[in-house]
Amino acid sequence: MALPPAAGAAPPVTPFAAQPHGLGGGGLRRPSPAPLGAGLRLGPLFWPWEKVKVGPLSVSPMGFGTWAWGNQLLWGYQESMDSELQECFNLALKNGINLFDTADSYGTGKLNGQSERLLGRFIREFEGPIKSPDDVVIATKFAAYPWRLTSGQFVSACKSSLERLELDRLGIGQLHWSTAKYAPLQERALWDGLVEMYEKGLVRAVGVSNYGPKQLLKIHSYLASKGVPLSSAQMELKTVCDSLGIRLIAYSPLGLGMLTGKYDASNLPKGPRSLLFRQILPGLESLLTCLKQIAEKKGKTMSQVAINWCICKGTIPIPGVKTVRHVEENLGALGWRLSPAEISELESAGMAAPKKMIQNVFQTA
Repeated sequence: MALPPAAGAAPPVTPFAAQPHGLGGGGLRRPSPAPLGAGLRLGPLFWPWEKVKVGPLSVSPMGFGTWAWGNQLLWGYQESMDSELQECFNLALKNGINLFDTADSYGTGKLNGQSERLLGRFIREFEGPIKSPDDVVIATKFAAYPWRLTSGQFVSACKSSLERLELDRLGIGQLHWSTAKYAPLQERALWDGLVEMYEKGLVRAVGVSNYGPKQLLKIHSYLASKGVPLSSAQMELKTVCDSLGIRLIAYSPLGLGMLTGKYDASNLPKGPRSLLFRQILPGLESLLTCLKQIAEKKGKTMSQVAINWCICKGTIPIPGVKTVRHVEENLGALGWRLSPAEISELESAGMAAPKKMIQNVFQTA
C-alpha cells in the first residue's frame, strides 16, 4: 500500500496485498471549502478521543508526509512552492492534524534538510492556537549514513535536525533504515544513539523505518533493556508491531500516486516515477476498478478510500501533500469508515495484482 524510495525515502509495498507499512492542539474545524467527499458528519473530522497513541504521544488518526518538500528530482520542488506548502500546513493544523513526518535527508543537493527547515518556519509562523511546540508532533528520520559510526554522531544528527526545525525536542526520532545487511557493526552504535537521544530529552519517543521482523524484534529487545520503549515503525509488519505494542505508520498510502486514479498506461507522471508506473500500473486494473467502485458508492475519491483503508487497519497513514487541494482531499478520508466487506474487497483485489512493488535495498529481514 505504500511505495517509494529514491534517495533517502522509504520502501514500497504492493497496495492492499499485505498489511500497510506503512497532539495536542489546533482547533478542530472543517476547512473551507470542505474536503472532497467529506459527507454530512456533524462536528470535527475526528474528536479528541479518536486520537491515536504513539508511545506517550497522542496524534491525529492521519498525519502528512513531507518527502516532496525540497525534493526536486522526484517531486519537482521549487522554492516558489513554499507559500502554498505553508497554506497546506496551516490548513492541516487547523483541522486537527498534528503529525508531520520528515527526514534529515529530505531535500536534494543544496536543499538537503529543506523539509525540516520549512516545517520549523511554518510552526513558528502559524497564527492559530499552538499552546506549545509539543502540540505539533514532528517525526523525523535520521539517515544511517556510513560516516555516522558512533552514538555521538547520531545524537549530533538529531541536534542538527532540531536546529533546522528550531525546536528544543522532537516528537519522534526515527532510525531511517537498518545497516544490518551491509554494516552490522554500525547498527549497535545507531541503536545507542537512539537511547542517548531519548535519555537526553531530545526526543519524546523513538521509532524505526524499513525494519523487517527479525531486526525489529532485536532492536525492540535492546531498547527495552535500556529502558527505552520503541514507539513506532514504518513498514509492512502489522502483526509483529501489534504484538510488541508498536504503532505502525503507513507511508506512501497512495502508492506514489498510483492509487489516485489520475494515471494509466497512456498517462504517466513525469520523471523517475514513470519507469515504475509503467511496470506496475497495468497489473493494478482490478484494484483500481475496485477502488473506483467503492469511492463512487460512498461519495468519496479513490485517494480517500485508500487512506481510509489504512486507518481501518489500525495504522496512521501519512500521505504526502504539495498543494492545498491535496490537503483538502486527504482530510476527506476522515470521519467515516469502510465496511468490513469493502475492506475485504480491496484486499482481494490487491492480492490479485501480478507484480509486487520492488524491495527497498535497505529493508532488513
